[in-house]
Order: sequence, then C-alpha cells, then structure tokens
Amino acid sequence: MTTPLVVASLARERGTTGVHTHVHQLRRHIERVARPGGVDVVTPHTWAGASLWRRAVLGVLFGARLVLERVSGPAHVAWYRASHAYFLRRALQRRLRDEGPCAVYAQCPVAANAALRARRGPHQRVVLAVHFRVSQADEWANKGSIARDGLVHRRIRAFEHRVVPQVDGLVFVSQWARSALLEWMPEAGWVEGTVLHNFVEGVEVQPVTIRPASLVTTGSLEPVKNHRYLLQVLAAARGLGHDHTLDVLGEGPERGGLLALATELGVHDLLRLQGFCTDVQQRLPGHAAYVHASYSESSSLAIMEAMAAGLPVVSGLAGALGELFDDPGEGRFWPLDDAEAAARVLIDLTGSAVELRRAGAAARERFLRDYEAAAVAPRLVGFLEGEPSGLRR
Repeated sequence: MTTPLVVASLARERGTTGVHTHVHQLRRHIERVARPGGVDVVTPHTWAGASLWRRAVLGVLFGARLVLERVSGPAHVAWYRASHAYFLRRALQRRLRDEGPCAVYAQCPVAANAALRARRGPHQRVVLAVHFRVSQADEWANKGSIARDGLVHRRIRAFEHRVVPQVDGLVFVSQWARSALLEWMPEAGWVEGTVLHNFVEGVEVQPVTIRPASLVTTGSLEPVKNHRYLLQVLAAARGLGHDHTLDVLGEGPERGGLLALATELGVHDLLRLQGFCTDVQQRLPGHAAYVHASYSESSSLAIMEAMAAGLPVVSGLAGALGELFDDPGEGRFWPLDDAEAAARVLIDLTGSAVELRRAGAAARERFLRDYEAAAVAPRLVGFLEGEPSGLRR
C-alpha cells in the first residue's frame, strides 16, 4: 500500500472467527509484498496499551457483559456494543490524530461509526467490510440473544441505516451479501462498493491417499452451522447401506448435543469431534469430500480452505454458498430439509473415485483463480486506497 492502513475491529486482535482470518490474511499479504508493519490493527483493547490500570478498567467493564448475558440477552448485546464502541473510538482518535491520508478498514458497522467519529477529515478514508448476514441485528437474533423485531433489534437496524451510507466504500464478501443489504437499505447502493470474496493463502498440496467415504467439516459448533443435520445425513446414508465417517474440526456449545444426537441416531461410531484446531489446512487432505450444512452464510472461508486442499465440496445453497462453487464442477449441492435425499447426493459422489479426483482437482483450480490471497488481496488493497470499482447503483 502507498498509504497507511488501519484495521478497526471490536474483536481482539487474535481470534478464530472468519473476520480474524480475513484481517490476518490481508495483513500477511501486505507485509509480504509491501512493507513490514504496513497494517495497524486497532481494537477497544488498544486503548489500554501496556497500562495495568487501563487493562483493569476494561476487564471490569467488558466482564460485565458476561453477567448481563445470564440476566438479559438484549442488555448484554446493548452493553457490548456501547462499551466496545466507546473505547474503540478513543483508540482510533489517538491513532489518527497525527496521521495524514490513510484508509481505515472497519470490520463491522459499529467499528465504522467509531472510525467516522474519530477521523480528522475525509482524507482519512473509511471503508466498511460487509461480513454480516443482512444485518448484525439479524445475527444477534439468530443466536437467540435478542428478539427479532424487538427494541434492540430495531435500534441496531436504525443505527446501521444511519451509519452505512456515510462510509466512503463498502467491501461485500459476496454478491449475496450486497443484495441482502440493499434489499432493506437501498441507500447503501449509492456508496462506492466492490464485491470481493474472502481469501486465504493457499498451501502446497502433496499427493495423498484418499480415505474412501471419509468426510470432514470445519467451523464453530453453534446452531447456525447446522452440524445436527450432518448427523442425520450420516444416519440416512447408513440406512441406505453406506457408512461415512465425519471429522468435525471446531469447538462450541453444540458439542454435548451433537454427541447425544449421534448416539440417538446410531452413528456415534462414525463421528469424530476433533475440537479446535490451529492446523486445519494440514488436516483436510486425505478426506474424500468436505461437507457443509450451514443455513446462513454471507461467505465461507471453510469451503475455500477445503477447495485449497483439493477437496470436492457438498453444501446447501444457503446465502452466498451458491456463488462459491458449481455443481457438478467442483462438488454437489444437497437439500437442507431432506436427509435421505442429501444422503443419496453424497453416496453418488463418494461412490466414484474418478469423480472425487476430478471434482477435487477442479476445486483446487477454482481456489487458485478466485480465492487465493495473491489473486484477490491486491484488488482489495486497490479499493481501500481509493481505486474506483464502478459498482454503484
């Protein structure tokens, strides 16, 4: 980059979410091809720095949300957003005070608002990444933290309606994410935008022996990822005379329920919960296929990592997933409401070693063209620096 880049996020600098991966991959790319230290990540925790008393203050204030979460979901959400926004704005004010022209890449609407209030003028460009599905209000509602169309839900939507049209640029991680936002907020279409899928740095794929009928999926064990449906598909496939093992790379609150359901369905011997893994890309090769059952996605780094490893993908068509690969090119689409029909799709694919190799090779080729960091990151950098995209309603 020719101008400084500041990433603004409510989350800690290190973490395991898709947003963390996105920021990490962008930072790695810039520091590799441009200059070390070319990206500053500013979070609410940046305000504390090395000060012990400031860290203590944040510990008390941010810790209060854990208490509120047990008492009131809406109060927990409101406190989280307000407290983190305040300290992020303070940290950005300090970072941008003596800075000249730069780009602030906000990872959510709350961070974008903090950046707009902290910047010294329009020479400090604020660009918002649209990682969220429709609205952050809907994401909180999907988690059960707030009521859909309740007070907090309406306030979050009103906040986004006010903030999003003010930013200098919008980065949509899929065409679906853009359409979903513009459907309820047409004004966002007047902001200069670009559709750029997420990206990851590919690893060299070594020839390995594929384990027949060995499936893998990655992601947090939470309801929206719909791992329970994968177990139903395993049970349906077993009922049709075909056993598939499933490695689940990830951790979360659904672990206990998944183990109980696997026993109930009689597939406990096929399920392997591997827990949180830092070496996901190294664990993927050797599986016959990657399977995905999430019913709400604005994009999927997990699918991209599977394609990078040369695995064919089997997924539903929820959200943006239909944009990531083609059926039958790089995998198969299966229904998310009929486990037996999904099992037949799976059996058809995994029953042919030739087709598995062909689809896996096509998936790897698609990844290198559309999702590899070296192919996508330079376009994102250009947009952050102000290159026009021509995408405006």
